[in-house]
Amino acid sequence: MSSTAPAAVADELWARPRAGTTPTRRAQEEQALFARLAADGDARARAALVERYMPLARSLARRYERAGDPLDDLLQVASVGLIKAIDRFDTRRDIAFSSYAVPAIVGEIKRYFRDCTWAVRMPRDLQELALRVDRAISGLAEGMHRQPSVSEIACAISADEEAVLEALQAGDAYRAISFDAPRGHSDDGVTVIADCVVVGEHGFDLAEDRATLERLMRIVTDREREILHMRFVEDMTQAEIGDVVGVSQMQVSRVIRRALERLRRVAEGPA
Repeated sequence: MSSTAPAAVADELWARPRAGTTPTRRAQEEQALFARLAADGDARARAALVERYMPLARSLARRYERAGDPLDDLLQVASVGLIKAIDRFDTRRDIAFSSYAVPAIVGEIKRYFRDCTWAVRMPRDLQELALRVDRAISGLAEGMHRQPSVSEIACAISADEEAVLEALQAGDAYRAISFDAPRGHSDDGVTVIADCVVVGEHGFDLAEDRATLERLMRIVTDREREILHMRFVEDMTQAEIGDVVGVSQMQVSRVIRRALERLRRVAEGPA
C-alpha cells in the first residue's frame, strides 16, 4: 500500500458523516466546539476541530504538491492555515466552515510558495505567472504527449508569448544549484560547477546597475536618451552635443538637468 493511501482513506471518511452521525448532528457538534472556543479559548475544542478538518488540509496540501517541495512542509503550512481559519471563523455568519477554510488554507499555501520557496526573489505577478505556465505545461504535455510550444502555452493561459518567455526564465530562479554540485569527471577527479565559473570578471559588479539603468532609461524621451548617451557614454562636451543636435549649449544643459532629476526621483521612489 502506498504512503498516501491512509491519507486518502481519511479524506474519504471526512467527506462523509461518520457512521451513526447525521449531517445535522455533525453540524451541531461543530457549533458546540466553536462556541467553546469563542467563549474561553478552549484548547481541547480547538484540537478537536483541527483533528476533524485535518483531512481537508491534507487534501489541499497534496493538490498543490510539486516536485522539489517536500509534502511534509506543505502539510505544515496547510495546518497553519487551518488553525488560523478556526481561530478567525465567525459562527454567526451563514456559511459552512469548510467553505471558509478552503480559501484560507489555499492562501497560506500560496503565500508559502511566494515567500519561502524561490531561491531568487521575483515580483509577485511574475511568480504567479510562472506557476500558471508550469501548470499549463504539465496539462498540455499530458494531453498532447509532447512538450507544448510557447504559442500553445500562451493560448492556454491567455497571455502574450513574450510574457510566457519571461515566466519561463523566471522559473529558473525557483531552484538554485549549488556551486559544489557535481558536473562531471576529469583527470583530477570529479568536477563541480564552481570549476566552470569565471573569476575576476569585473563586469559582474556592474550587472545590477546596468539592469536598473536600462529600466530607468525607459522613462526619458528619445531626444533626452540620445543627449545623455552622447554626454555620459561618448563623453562629448555640451557644446559638441549642441552642434550635433542643433541647439545651444544652454539648452543641452537644461535637457540633461531635467532628465537627471526625473531619473533620480523615479530611482529613489516615494519618500
